[in-house]
Amino acid sequence: MRIALLSYSTKPRGGVVHTLALAEALAALGADVTVWTLGRGGDSGFFRPVDPRVTTVVVPFPDVPGESVGSRIVRSIAVLGAAFPAGEYDIVHAQDCISANAVDRCVRTVHHLDRFTTPELAACHERAITRPFAHVCVSASVAEEVHAGWGIEATVIPNGVDAARFSSAPYGDWRARFGRYVLAVGGIEPRKGSLDLLEAVALLDPPVRLVIAGGETLFDYRDYRERWDKRAAELGVDPVVLGPVSHDSLPSLVRSAAVFAFPSTKEGFGLAAMEALAAGVPLVTRDLPVLREVFGGVAQFASTPRGFAASIQEALDSGTEDRAAGVALAERHTWAAAARAHLELYRSLVG
Repeated sequence: MRIALLSYSTKPRGGVVHTLALAEALAALGADVTVWTLGRGGDSGFFRPVDPRVTTVVVPFPDVPGESVGSRIVRSIAVLGAAFPAGEYDIVHAQDCISANAVDRCVRTVHHLDRFTTPELAACHERAITRPFAHVCVSASVAEEVHAGWGIEATVIPNGVDAARFSSAPYGDWRARFGRYVLAVGGIEPRKGSLDLLEAVALLDPPVRLVIAGGETLFDYRDYRERWDKRAAELGVDPVVLGPVSHDSLPSLVRSAAVFAFPSTKEGFGLAAMEALAAGVPLVTRDLPVLREVFGGVAQFASTPRGFAASIQEALDSGTEDRAAGVALAERHTWAAAARAHLELYRSLVG
């Protein structure tokens, strides 16, 4: 069986991390896997080395100065679609709305649902749900949303996590640089709840450093970032914004954190949060049905800045006694299990 997994970027965003890890786990089971993606900004490869058993194809996608988000989405679909060879694969599996729009017939993983106001994005999102002939969701909560909105039955296959990479990471010099810190991964953007987290950290007494890593995105969040910077100054908070962190450095950054904060307003699973649990770091997350489903019993939940502040403070004061359950949960979510479930689905579809 020849399998193509499609992504929209080479950068370390959640969907891209998922795509590569799933491809490698499928290849380890003997599958013939190729990952197709766009190489934005001159990228010719992914953000990390990929198992040589996986074939990768990076389609050049040069930047266009001044291009709007909508135009960039339309061009992304056209460029990937023109390069992808129709009919060469038994299974074509798109991991996002751009790649699902770029091909004629595919399986689609719906990681989470969004609401867009940009017409091109709204149309891309809708077509990427209605056109695929089969669907996967990484949590039952998202599958229920898909069914409620479109009457589509999706197969639920949870994410895996490379637990050992985070549990065995060295601490490095992060604590020496930042002291005791609260970490968030994913950049500064509305969906990540960045303003709520900023307000929460400002309420902590004694103060604790806020560190934010990541942030590669297709979208333009400059207005939100300006609001965030202005509010940080008003609150007297001095956060550390690292931007993208290398693949090799991320585990030690996560493991060195005192608390991992996950205030996202929309998620499909919470892979970064699961990685934090694997590292033995206390988790505070937004009180969403999907995150209750995935992290119930091993995380603290909050809905407001004051609630986040109280939960973060409790996690800071808790020591290490409650971390074993989180580590055990992460260790149960393996990419090998996810790959086996995907192969079972693919065989049923091909058959």
